[in-house]
Formats: sequence, C-alpha cells, structure tokens
Amino acid sequence: MPKKYDAEFKARAVRMVREHQQDYPSLTVACQQIGQQLDLGRETLRNWVRQAEIDSGDRDGVTTAEAEEIKRLKAENKRLREANEILRKASIFFAGELDPRNR
Repeated sequence: MPKKYDAEFKARAVRMVREHQQDYPSLTVACQQIGQQLDLGRETLRNWVRQAEIDSGDRDGVTTAEAEEIKRLKAENKRLREANEILRKASIFFAGELDPRNR
C-alpha cells in the first residue's frame, strides 16, 4: 500500500532536489541521493519534481489542478449516466404499467 506524504513534506523534498540538482549529473541521480536522505524512493521523488515542473509551467503536461478537475468531472459523469439509466428503466416500467393491453 502506498505511503501518504503531506504536501509540506513533498514541497520540501522537491525544493531540496531543485536546489541541489546542479551538484549531480542528472535528475535521476539527484533524486536517488536526496531520496535516500529522506527515506524516499527515487522514482517517487522524481515524479514529484516533474509534477512540480508541470505545475509551475516549466514543463508541458497536465497540472495537478487540471487532473483534479478531470477526476471530479469523470465522477460526475458516472453519476449522471447511472441516474439516466435508472430513469430510462423506470420509464420503461411505468410505460408497461400504463399500457391498456396489460390489463
């Protein structure tokens, strides 16, 4: 099960990588070394740094806010589809009940 880290810890870890990235030959090596200090996986930290770059506009991609909006809209879309399906089934049921041939 993945660990949950608070936003402050993530921001501090990303800031450390950004401040010391020039001391290492690549982002991956920087994340590996700093991740060991913080007891984090290399890829976890590298993903956080890349997402921070996207959020700040330094890199192309889907920002955190956009991803949250997409997730919210998908959930709303699912609820609306379920509601429509329930209404469709109810209308079919009641149309059959009102049909005089069924009496």
